[in-house]
Parts: sequence; C-alpha cells; structure tokens
Amino acid sequence: MQKLKIKTNYKSEVVDITKEIKEAVIKSGVKSGIVTIFCPHTTANVILFENSDTTLKRDLLSMLKDIVPFKEYSHSNARAHLKASFLRSNLTLIIENADVVLGQWQGIYLIEFDGPRERNVLLKVISD
Repeated sequence: MQKLKIKTNYKSEVVDITKEIKEAVIKSGVKSGIVTIFCPHTTANVILFENSDTTLKRDLLSMLKDIVPFKEYSHSNARAHLKASFLRSNLTLIIENADVVLGQWQGIYLIEFDGPRERNVLLKVISD
C-alpha cells in the first residue's frame, strides 16, 4: 500500500491528483492490473471528473452547496460530512502498460469539504 499526502488550501476545493496517482502506479512496477484509491476521511472524497474545463469544479461545489444548504446543524461541521456522503470514498481503476486507464476527459480528483488540511489518499496496486 502507498500513501499520498495531499495538502488542500481552501474550505472546499477540487484538487487534481491524477499525476500523483499515475506516478505511484509507475513506482509500483505493475504493468497490468488494478489500482484501488481510497480516501480515509469523512469530509473528503475521491472522484473521476472532467479534466478539461476548470469551471466545472466550481459548478460541482456549487451544486453540493445547494444540496446541503447553510443552516444550523447539530454537528459543528455537519455540512462537510453531508456533502461528502453524496460522493465516493474509493475508486478502482484498470492499469494497462503501467498506466492508469482513463477516458479522454477524465481526471482523478480529491474533493475537500473541511479544509484547509493535509489529506491522505491510500493506494493499493494489484498485478493481474
């Protein structure tokens, strides 16, 4: 298992971690198999998302803000937990020719809802 440390800079943000994931796969030495990417936090997630239009990141955060409106909740950072509950904490992707297989417009992202913080992203690379 490999651990990546990702520093976030804002309360809510979408951070492209594609390069770090691809480098970790190369470092593993696996040419063909799968990689599981896990975010062990309840106020952050990992997703596949559009990689060519940066305005979509703002749109995603805006949509989640609309789904979980600002109001008084019982828990101090409930909004961050509630937003994260709509997304995934893990991804499993194919590795071929020592590279992560992604669609033309796909990237791998960490989504922060309670930053700024240093987040962990765990990877398990498995050869077939």
